[in-house]
Amino acid sequence: MSDITEKREDEFFQDVLKYFDRAAKFVDVSEGLLDQIKYCNSVYRMKFPVKMGDSYQVIEAYRVEHSHHKLPTKGGIRFSTAVNQDEVMALAALMTYKCAIVDVPFGGAKGGIKISPRKLSADEMERITRRYTSELIKKNFIGPGIDVPAPDYGSGEREMAWIVDTYATFFPNELNASACVTGKPVSQGGIRGRKEATGLGVYFGIREALSIEEDCKAWGLTPGMAGKTFVVQGFGNVGFHSAKFIHEGGGKIISIAEWDGAIYSADGINPHALEAHRIKTGSILNFPGTTNVDKYAALEIECDVLVPAALENQINAGNADRIKCKIIGEAANGPVTPEAEAILNAKGVYIIPDIYLNAGGVTVSYFEWLKNLSHVRFGRLGKRWDESAGRNTISVLEDMTGRRATDSQRALIERGADELDLVYSGLEETMINSYNAIRDELKSGSGIPDLRTAAFVVAIKKIVQSYNTLGVFP
Repeated sequence: MSDITEKREDEFFQDVLKYFDRAAKFVDVSEGLLDQIKYCNSVYRMKFPVKMGDSYQVIEAYRVEHSHHKLPTKGGIRFSTAVNQDEVMALAALMTYKCAIVDVPFGGAKGGIKISPRKLSADEMERITRRYTSELIKKNFIGPGIDVPAPDYGSGEREMAWIVDTYATFFPNELNASACVTGKPVSQGGIRGRKEATGLGVYFGIREALSIEEDCKAWGLTPGMAGKTFVVQGFGNVGFHSAKFIHEGGGKIISIAEWDGAIYSADGINPHALEAHRIKTGSILNFPGTTNVDKYAALEIECDVLVPAALENQINAGNADRIKCKIIGEAANGPVTPEAEAILNAKGVYIIPDIYLNAGGVTVSYFEWLKNLSHVRFGRLGKRWDESAGRNTISVLEDMTGRRATDSQRALIERGADELDLVYSGLEETMINSYNAIRDELKSGSGIPDLRTAAFVVAIKKIVQSYNTLGVFP
């Protein structure tokens, strides 16, 4: 999804620092260690020429490693004309806290290439991606134990395949070369479930929040996903999969916004049918049974849960007072500015923060990295054994009861877990446990004002623990 509001140069990282400073007041840590945690360790800004047609174009790009308290560092590569150093620094910092919250043993990093993928051919994209990778290699900013990129806005499996191929070309004897990047095609060392991981994590996080009766009562809602109304901003990879799982989980999606407009239906929108419509027409607009509405106005539609899944700064001081939802689930990075958050908190809007809610992508990237290092597909060693154990269990039960199991019962008990099952299960476990750890911090009686601050407190405490375990101030 392209920019919905003009980005604010040199303010996104300052927003992250504001959130950090607000949380640091609730952690008993020396100022020197706090400074070590909050600022970026390494910032690499590069410019390199790439031949485009009959001429050369100089490409501006970045890679930022925010924290080395754990290695490798981890973070996606964004392909956008809006990329700037401040944005990449902010996103790298958020990755550090995100990894800490969900107990993924990485430091935070982020990359960006200042181009518009929509305006470039596949051949031009490949040349730029491979050249960017070679620049990272030159400065030791990529490697299975150093820094592991991943897809982000404007990039996907294709670009990750080019990166791993380029890296393997430079290091032909590197046994773990495939672990230099995640988000790859399954055929090249990727993992099943990675594409939908962020959206699925968003669903698990919102579902967990809505499962707690005490909180739902405070919001004026009944527990559970069923019947809750949702507005989703963005219908890219994260937005589509968030909408898909919310719909399948019983939520009613009444509006979806994209770069060229938005649609609304009080009766609900089926994301699967909408995706087919977009593939056919090139747009979500004019979807049968819906009304076209302004893309900005969609954020202000009354609903139970608003899910911004586009870019940062979408909910700001200019529109926060017109937001009419009970919960905001931040599927995007930094969609709510600190100024807007103050307004929303005063209105009683519950914000599930990005540093927790969209951590599904890095969680499953961690699973992929482990798979690459172990050189074995998840489920390969145990699936048949589990199926055999299930058959034996059925056989024993049939002998004991004198009754035959039905086909559906047999299928349920005999089934062994494959890679996708294990990925989904691991992600669900991560999102549930992490949400409750943050909520426990919020409810601890220490005066923490909101869930975002609680999430930062959890992250800071875990990072401090890592430094204390080392016994050395780096």
